[in-house]
Amino acid sequence: MSLDGTYDDGNIFAKILRGDMPAARVFEDEHVLAFMDVFPQARGHTLVIPKHSTARNLLDEDPAVLAELIKDVQRVARAVRAALKPDGLVVTQFNGALAGQTVYHLHFHIIPRWEGVPVGRHASGGMADPAELKVLAAQIAAQIS
Repeated sequence: MSLDGTYDDGNIFAKILRGDMPAARVFEDEHVLAFMDVFPQARGHTLVIPKHSTARNLLDEDPAVLAELIKDVQRVARAVRAALKPDGLVVTQFNGALAGQTVYHLHFHIIPRWEGVPVGRHASGGMADPAELKVLAAQIAAQIS
């Protein structure tokens, strides 16, 4: 899919927001929902999405929504760091298929990194164990301030 297009309310993140699909929830407030990526690139890979948005990517979003979103991205990234003690964190966001975007609802990835531990390719690894994701979500959620 290109950078331009119509928002599809049948995308997986819209389904998670509506409660039509399960997710290992990490954090939720009036602006965002954070949950574990079911196809993680690394242990603790967390996604943060705006709750009241039909933006397909960063370029479509209202700056006021982005301001609230990035505050919560930072909040969740700090919690991932506190809970999992990685050596580094990747915070990334893709715009369009050529950039690696696979779900067309604006979202940020928070990916912990450890020295000597390879990171998986985006959207190409196997599905994670839901029970493990639930445990990781609880560990991260406990660090949200």
